[in-house]
Amino acid sequence: MRLAPQGEGAADGSPDSEGLAPRGLEVVVAVAENGVIGRGGELPWRLSRDLRHFKELTWGHWLLMGRKTFQSIGRPLPGRETVVLSRQGFGAEGVNVVPSLKAALERVPAGQRAFVVGGAAVYAEALPFASRLHWTAVHGEPKGDVLFPAVDWERWELEWQQAHGADERHDFDFTFRRYRRRAEPGPGAESGTGA
Repeated sequence: MRLAPQGEGAADGSPDSEGLAPRGLEVVVAVAENGVIGRGGELPWRLSRDLRHFKELTWGHWLLMGRKTFQSIGRPLPGRETVVLSRQGFGAEGVNVVPSLKAALERVPAGQRAFVVGGAAVYAEALPFASRLHWTAVHGEPKGDVLFPAVDWERWELEWQQAHGADERHDFDFTFRRYRRRAEPGPGAESGTGA
């Protein structure tokens, strides 16, 4: 079985016969202007409103993350089901451990939302299949050792954004942005100027 990127699969959006086209796969990330998302296994900034936004967004849903991301958090987050992707025989109490993104998505019950929350390798694997991107743009360039993979912004449409300023609880100005994947042209779609 293979994963089918968004836009593939049956015309009604259901999984195709060979793979899984995840309708509810969403990516959640905070990214600095220089692409940094982490430093030394931690976030390279303090943005308390972003942490609250993350909690509100993901509460009651499924979190998909890599082993290093889980270890940096240190425990399953309350109010959410956690699936850890690891090929190294990792185990932890209170989480589902699976070897691949495909296996992680198979754990998520139909109709449930699944949020990919890191790290960089899991983001890179999940991004082509995501239908929504919850992006906190951190308006600064902190040093870091983990970068978010390149995004083809032509495939994404901004739905909503909300700006916030730096203060004693926020190291940088930041903007919440929500993108949805643009519809892919279907088979037989006409190109050109039309008539």
